Amino acid sequence: MTKPVFDDEFKQGVVDYANQHPEESKVSIAKRFGIADSTIHKWIKDANNNGNKIESRGSGNFSSDEAKEIARLRKELKDTQDALEVLKKAIGILGK
Repeated sequence: MTKPVFDDEFKQGVVDYANQHPEESKVSIAKRFGIADSTIHKWIKDANNNGNKIESRGSGNFSSDEAKEIARLRKELKDTQDALEVLKKAIGILGK
């Protein structure tokens, strides 16, 4: 069974709701939104460590934001190099 994926907007909404309703238990809030209570605890903890904002790095198994950025830049460089090769071949064909 695959793990459900929630977007940052949904997560932020749940965290905001929990912060606005401190009298309601986390288990009750989790049931209301259809998530596990351990998930809501994690989202609240993550938000508290980030100025009450949910921010995800996105998918991928990167050890840090820097590692993710390096991977993105490497992909961008490869795509650019591939495009350059296509252009070189096109110029070669047109030049004949």
